[in-house]
Order: sequence, then structure tokens, then C-alpha cells
Amino acid sequence: MSHRTTHTQEHDLTFSDRELRDLAVAWIALSVAFALIRAPFHRGLASVEDFTISVGISFVTVGVGFLLHELAHKVVAIEHGQIAEFRADYQMLFLALLGAVVGFLFAAPGAVYHRGQITTRENGLIAVAGPVTNLLLAALFVPLLMFAATPGFLPALLTAIGQMGVGINLFLAAFNMIPFGPLDGKSVLKWHKGVFALVFVPSVLLAGYVLFFVGLF
Repeated sequence: MSHRTTHTQEHDLTFSDRELRDLAVAWIALSVAFALIRAPFHRGLASVEDFTISVGISFVTVGVGFLLHELAHKVVAIEHGQIAEFRADYQMLFLALLGAVVGFLFAAPGAVYHRGQITTRENGLIAVAGPVTNLLLAALFVPLLMFAATPGFLPALLTAIGQMGVGINLFLAAFNMIPFGPLDGKSVLKWHKGVFALVFVPSVLLAGYVLFFVGLF
């Protein structure tokens, strides 16, 4: 998600200590929450070993998808003269972990907040950068699915990473393109209906297909 306010000048890509901490906490919390959903060892439905492996898989799929989504917002915002920083929503992260414990997950880990004078087009570009990044990441995880028919622990692990990587990134793209509230889709739709449709429609169709027919994550 990406938010905006006002002001302008050129800025380099830098990270404050608070921003690095917020990114790390959100990355860890989301990874653990998704691992609890996939391998609920606390309810006796998975072993501790399965949960540990699931945490690792979540770190390189959910965590990377979330991190690069937010960094894409930050990079494009800075390119347009904005001051931009990620801020974690600690209350929502706590609710995400609590929900995962009982088998339900709704993740809204935080957002990149940027300020500076900006046009509707520039704000739309900043917003669409996150979902487009997730679509590209989903494509990058696809080759790992070729190991699905290969026996052994490593091929199985790579396949699991590929499945989760494709699924979660398609979900992140589709969810964030919903034109509602602080989600990216609202800013994109306000800027350009054609671009909105070009990103939103395939994101939703692919995420729906993967979720309901393939079951990749």
C-alpha cells in the first residue's frame, strides 16, 4: 500500500533506523503468520519441523513479495522527488499473528508514506509499482515448479517455494489493486482507467485461478 501527502525536492534512496526496524518486524511477523496458516503445529496439525520449514519458505516468498512491493513504492516515489518511508502498523501485525493462531489471516502490515508536491499521474505510478513488482516476482518463481515431478527433499522444497512464491505474489497484486480505501488500486484507477484494467484484470484472474483451481498456496 502507498499513501501520499505534500512538498518536493530530490532525495536519494536511504533508510532510517526506524524504517529498517519496521521493515524487519513486518517481514518476520508476516512470515511467521503465513507459516502458522500453512503448518499449524500449535493445533497438532503439523510438526515443529514442518512449521520451521514453512517459516523459511515464507521468508523467501511472503517476506520477499511484501518487501519488494513496498520498496517499489519507495523507489518510484523518490524518483518523483518525494520523501518516502515505510511505517509498520504494529496493531495490524499483532492481529495478523493472533488471527493466524486461530486459523484466519488478514495482513495489512503497513505502508510507504510519501510527501511532496505530486500529480495524479505520478501518484498513480507510485501506486502501481507495487502490484506490478508482485506480478514480475510471480513470473520469476514459476521456473521452480519444474521440479514438481522430481523426487527428493530439495526438489520438493524448491517446488514448495515456487508454489508459494507464485501464489502469494499474485494474491498481493490482486488484493492491492482493489480500488478501495488506502489500497493501490484506488490511486491507479483515479489516474488511468486503462492502466488500472491492464493490471487489475489479469491479477484477479490469475490469483483466482491459482487459488481455486490449482491451489498453489
